[in-house]
Amino acid sequence: MSLLGTLADLVLPAACAGCGADRVPLRYGVCAPCAAALEALTPAPAGPSPRPAGLPPCTALGAYGGPLRGVLLAYKERGRHRLARPLGHLLAGVVAAAVPPGPVLLVCVPSTARAARERRGDHLARLAAHGVRRLRAAGWDAAVVRPLRALPRPDSATLDRSGRAAAARASLRARPSRLAPVRRAATEGARVVLVDDIVTTGATLAAATAVLNRENVPVDAVAVLAATRRRERITGGDSPHAPDGASWANPPEWVARTKGDSRASRR
Repeated sequence: MSLLGTLADLVLPAACAGCGADRVPLRYGVCAPCAAALEALTPAPAGPSPRPAGLPPCTALGAYGGPLRGVLLAYKERGRHRLARPLGHLLAGVVAAAVPPGPVLLVCVPSTARAARERRGDHLARLAAHGVRRLRAAGWDAAVVRPLRALPRPDSATLDRSGRAAAARASLRARPSRLAPVRRAATEGARVVLVDDIVTTGATLAAATAVLNRENVPVDAVAVLAATRRRERITGGDSPHAPDGASWANPPEWVARTKGDSRASRR
């Protein structure tokens, strides 16, 4: 953590991003109970019901509720960008549960230009970058690639299931100049994992998969942090793919030294 970041934590205290508790010790903006609850989550297969055609196997860290929902909302909508690193590390655990060890390419579901401006950058790209660093530290050959772009579209919160699907299909486009290396790496055996923060109906993920498939880029899996409750939770258990010596249950930076640590994250 930088000196400026530490000073900001001291002079700009914030409530816990997970539960909203105020005047409690925080690390990366999260209190100890919420951090423990997040670290107790285990990636597992999940998916919307009904499942849209073409959606690859989907793995989620947990249900969209409790501290996970709070942290994601604080990060996406309230400018708590300091959460990108620990959330990215958790996303790495989901990727490790979704595909076996080996070369892996993380493809972010792209933000529209308007959403990126409102959030001061592409929130998912930040998460994926931290996730790739965590995977590399654990010995994985991982990279973030950006072969997709998003045209302006309506806010998905205002749309029903069919409306979301239509908007996603109309919005997502391939970026031809960035496809060739992705296609080549996939041909050479790299796994392609589509990543997003939340899966609701699966319409956007299915549409993104369709765009990539049309460009001869296979999508092996989907990795998300949260799945809404109208989904099919299939199994639990530890990841069969976590590399030796790398436990995804180990606390990231927000858990370490939480006791007695009064630093708080900036809003």
